[in-house]
Amino acid sequence: MSIRIITPEAAHRLLDHGALLIDIRSAGEYARERIEQARNIPIEDLSRAGLPNASALIFLCRSGNRTRISAQTLGEHASCDAYVMEGGLDGWKKAGLPVVRDLARPIELPRQTQIAAGSLVLTGVLLGTFVSPWFYALAGFVGAGLIFAGVSGFCGMARLLMKMPWNRRFMDSM
Repeated sequence: MSIRIITPEAAHRLLDHGALLIDIRSAGEYARERIEQARNIPIEDLSRAGLPNASALIFLCRSGNRTRISAQTLGEHASCDAYVMEGGLDGWKKAGLPVVRDLARPIELPRQTQIAAGSLVLTGVLLGTFVSPWFYALAGFVGAGLIFAGVSGFCGMARLLMKMPWNRRFMDSM
């Protein structure tokens, strides 16, 4: 089935006519910020979970990029009219439509990893420039770790961050 792009405003109107919003982000992303009417079915769970019956399905992610890239796969799972919401959750918010936020939830793990890695690289470069060139090794170590994570699929920094107290209390409840 083909899948079409729809604006957040048009998606909002379709909700009144029996359409369902399907948020394909991870459970952690969804828990922190979401559209109240959206149902969370992470894209990796789509085949197993199946899609509910509705007059139309509207898929969204944070920026719209994941849904655009996955449009063909999403359309194959839909048995009714299917749409990708332009701009995702960010587009919904930009249109002034309401969202539910739980800021007590930690930001998603990939962003935590990016923040930690970027902070370590920047620290290594600054210390290498102003204190001792030996600190450049810190930036090199983090860069090597990122390459290893990309090649192997194993990210030690993400694993470490999952064990942090701010993440554990929410990971245990999922």
